[in-house]
Amino acid sequence: MSDGPAILLVDHGSRRADANAQLEALAERLRARQPGRIVRVAHLEIAEPTIAQGIAACVEAGARQIVVHPYMLSPGRHSREDIPAAAAAAAREHPGVDVRVSEPLGLHDKLLDVVLERVDESARQR
Repeated sequence: MSDGPAILLVDHGSRRADANAQLEALAERLRARQPGRIVRVAHLEIAEPTIAQGIAACVEAGARQIVVHPYMLSPGRHSREDIPAAAAAAAREHPGVDVRVSEPLGLHDKLLDVVLERVDESARQR
């Protein structure tokens, strides 16, 4: 049994394998931080696993509750419409599993530190 709901990280998806690999690297870090939690990844389009495949992977790992997290900055069409629709469609294939969609990263104070760190790193480069 997992500690807390399973997490399905969802990004847009890319033709570039290195871009898609970053989402898996984030998932690995989350697993390291919370070893008992089920963490899987999916891409909205272009790449696999799809959202349906990601939800199925969470269920296969034993999840009874899944939070789909749009790994996106703003609450645009993908995080407000496309991801919730795909998650709802996939959830219908798994009766008895509670599937919810979280807010995207958005305007969170912790992101200010990340922005400032990236700007400072760039300013120090020659």
